[in-house]
Amino acid sequence: MSIAEQMGVNLENTSYSVNIKERLDFSCAIFDSDGELVAHAHHMPVHLGSMGDSVFATIEKYRGGMRPGDAYVTNNPYNGGTHLPDITVITPVFIGNVNEPTFYAASRGHHADVGGTTPGSMPALSTSIEQEGVLIDCIKLVEDTKFLEKDITDILTGGKYPARNPGQNVADMKAQLAANETGVRELRKLVEEYGLDVVNAYMLHIQKNAESAVRKALKKLQSGKFEYRMDDGSVIRVSVTIDKKQEKAVVDFSGTSKQTGNNLNAPRSVCKAAVLYVFRSLIADNIPLNAGCLKPLEIITEAGSLLSPYFPAAVAGGNVETSQGIVNALYGALGIMAASQGTMNNFSFGSKEFQYYETLAGGTGAGKTFDGCSAVQTHMTNSRLTDPEVLEFRYPVILEDFSIRRGSGGAGRHKGGDGVIRKIRFLEKVTASVLSSSRIYPPFGLEGGEPGKTGKNYVEKAGSTRIELKPMDTTELDAGDIFCIETPGAGGYGKP
Repeated sequence: MSIAEQMGVNLENTSYSVNIKERLDFSCAIFDSDGELVAHAHHMPVHLGSMGDSVFATIEKYRGGMRPGDAYVTNNPYNGGTHLPDITVITPVFIGNVNEPTFYAASRGHHADVGGTTPGSMPALSTSIEQEGVLIDCIKLVEDTKFLEKDITDILTGGKYPARNPGQNVADMKAQLAANETGVRELRKLVEEYGLDVVNAYMLHIQKNAESAVRKALKKLQSGKFEYRMDDGSVIRVSVTIDKKQEKAVVDFSGTSKQTGNNLNAPRSVCKAAVLYVFRSLIADNIPLNAGCLKPLEIITEAGSLLSPYFPAAVAGGNVETSQGIVNALYGALGIMAASQGTMNNFSFGSKEFQYYETLAGGTGAGKTFDGCSAVQTHMTNSRLTDPEVLEFRYPVILEDFSIRRGSGGAGRHKGGDGVIRKIRFLEKVTASVLSSSRIYPPFGLEGGEPGKTGKNYVEKAGSTRIELKPMDTTELDAGDIFCIETPGAGGYGKP
């Protein structure tokens, strides 16, 4: 855990973009020789269960051909990725005179822009993955310690919708490589101190311990079903069947809506990450999150569905919105807690010169013994919000308002958390996009608790004209315009 945390500190310190340096939208992890997750720092939950799939895909592609001094990069959502801005850099670790890697160090960062139809690469209206930016499918980034800058730059600047600032992408990838090198160095020190056999044994021990902890948690849960409706009308259906004797659970998403023509499709790796997050959250022990947590769980998704789409379906919103819906549906099925805000409230803006992206806090759902929290990042996102001083220094904006949206949480014996209000005034012309949910269907309450209030997106034009926006929308803003987002509250638990 310490090694993964150190990797994260290095990435924060050496990255260039506001998205990684200030918002901390990244994750770092250590994997064993088979590519199984051993330890993941407390970074982004949506990266947790999915990074391993990217490592597996890279191992399969380069099996037998990896050498010391090599590193790889990928963002393919259909090969273990989440959405295109999330770029993963993987460094194999060789201990001693061996032909195959002993471990892997990996870091995933949300890049400010990788192309696509709108600045920030989170287009609200994309219908195919090509419109969301440049796809990088497990290519070599470093060969024999040489950084292949021309190769990666050619990819970033190619295609129909190339990256707008490839220099920034390259700088952040170098920071990810530096983070991985921290992992490589510290793993070697660990082996020097304890010996390879002991380190490998303990990697297996902590995976077995995580597996045991999940099995123990399953004994306290009840089977259940739930249907969760997204704003576009898609439905996530889940049944959780718990076998307490075998200490196993089947998480079955059969009956979930087919993949859609919008970008709310979630790659299976995202669904896996959401399931892993929920069951890890039910463990009270302070254990590293790793592949062992998934051993007692069987996850069923239907090919061609919202949670396992076929290429080239758009996926930008699946990673950030549908993942939240999966979590709410699972907690609903288990009867654990009411719905949290159900969205990351993705807001991006920019031009050819600059690009920016952020996710916004909201309310968390109440449970049997607790009230929800107000104005926090919920479930699958764990990023920080850019400090106002940094935001206004780096971009032509003024933060007009950032406050708690009082009364937006649902009433109940235990109250749901409140959302926030955020208003940003622009000082020059930009293209802005919002990709959000819980604008039509409110976050549900449980056991008689009331739902939270739905969110709102709108623009205040000069002269006090107000333009209402859809849950997923793009608009052109002029100097003086104010973009406003009111994030959803969360559901209450129990009758008020």
